[in-house]
Amino acid sequence: MHLNNIHTEQLSIKDWHIQPGQCWAVIGRNGSGKQLLANLIAGKTELQQGNLSHDFTNIEILSFEAQQSLYENELKLDDTDFMDCLDQGTSVHELLDLKAGIPENLAFLGLDRILERGYRLLSSGEGRKTLLAHAVLQQPDFLILDEPYDSLDLQSRDEMQAFFQHLSAENQTQLLFLLNNLDEISDWHTHVAIMEKGELISQGTREAVLADSAIHALLSFDPDCLPEWPEDLPRTPPDNPLIKLTEGKVQYGDTLIFDAIDLTVTRGAHTLLTGPNGSGKSTLLSLITGDHPQCYGNDLHILGFRRGTGESIWEVKKQIGIVTPDLHRNHRVTGAALHITLSGFFDTIGLYDNPDSTQLAHARQWLALVGLEQHSSTPYKQLSYGEQRLVLIARALVKQPALLILDEPTQGLDEVNRHRVMFFLEHLSSQHRTTIIMASHRLDERLPFFSQHLAL
Repeated sequence: MHLNNIHTEQLSIKDWHIQPGQCWAVIGRNGSGKQLLANLIAGKTELQQGNLSHDFTNIEILSFEAQQSLYENELKLDDTDFMDCLDQGTSVHELLDLKAGIPENLAFLGLDRILERGYRLLSSGEGRKTLLAHAVLQQPDFLILDEPYDSLDLQSRDEMQAFFQHLSAENQTQLLFLLNNLDEISDWHTHVAIMEKGELISQGTREAVLADSAIHALLSFDPDCLPEWPEDLPRTPPDNPLIKLTEGKVQYGDTLIFDAIDLTVTRGAHTLLTGPNGSGKSTLLSLITGDHPQCYGNDLHILGFRRGTGESIWEVKKQIGIVTPDLHRNHRVTGAALHITLSGFFDTIGLYDNPDSTQLAHARQWLALVGLEQHSSTPYKQLSYGEQRLVLIARALVKQPALLILDEPTQGLDEVNRHRVMFFLEHLSSQHRTTIIMASHRLDERLPFFSQHLAL
């Protein structure tokens, strides 16, 4: 594959040649243009200037954008409102169009236990594995993997890396990795390219590029460069405990997600949830937020209210900030980044109220803190996946919630922004105004301020 003098409105590549047998990793920060590059190679974006030549006949892309597109299509087909039961939509079995079960080389994905489950009901990690299987089953000769390890537990990540290494060595499918972080580069990647603001600024062998100190400096986080932290908003602290779940249970038919879960979270008792994909972390958090229908069948108290006793959901949500993959999937609105951030004050998807001057000032401050001040007027849907996640983080924090619920909050973020978010959480924990409950797969996100750890 050869790209020469590529120039689009947001992409610039002078000369880049991918030889047969090479395995490239393209590293770039959120919004650097990696997704634009993938769409260009796959023929989904029109080439305005330059030359792109290759002999590949079947190019597949695995990305969060592909997951979002499939999810939105499934929502259009959802007939739950016309049925007396939940419409699960397209099952994993139907999506993969399996004729003879899961191929042996994909058995490590563990999809056999979820084959009859609807795609919309999968966890983020399960959905990721399903789309990987779908892409591989198409027998592509060129496979673009955009952040393939995000949202996966540690074992799944190791197994997937081994699978990709084997797939690359077979030389039947050429792989191109689009990654946010240098630590995701494997020793079997032969070459590395660096993208910054739509331009391919460095390329070469893995050893040569990783030896360049300027590249490491470009991808490092400096907290001293952050703008000023917003002033405290007036707020009456809620009564303790913030969360109390007794003998928590969620079950779909004969499938038990979890049982006999006891969880108490008091003010300042920051809590970390861990466990493999499909263990119930996201389900537990959706019980707490009230977004899971079985929350009313559990003995659950949240911010002084017992679920299912006529409590006002808005009274509860105004004290909660939420960042979850499900919230990200459901943000299919057309508003600008500033409007999405402001909607955090009103707990709506989209902005339908007029903010006051204080709310507007705080929203602008938070967009600056997440590094997106220049994108305040940019439509949310035009931002990259990682930039969208940063906007949702600003949306959750803008009202300085008493309870902050985070499900894999750094999913899709580059190394700089991941450290940025961890810095925010450390700062919040030191202010003693917000209590954090977070689910994460990453070992480096098990920060010291987490005083409770629940492993599912």
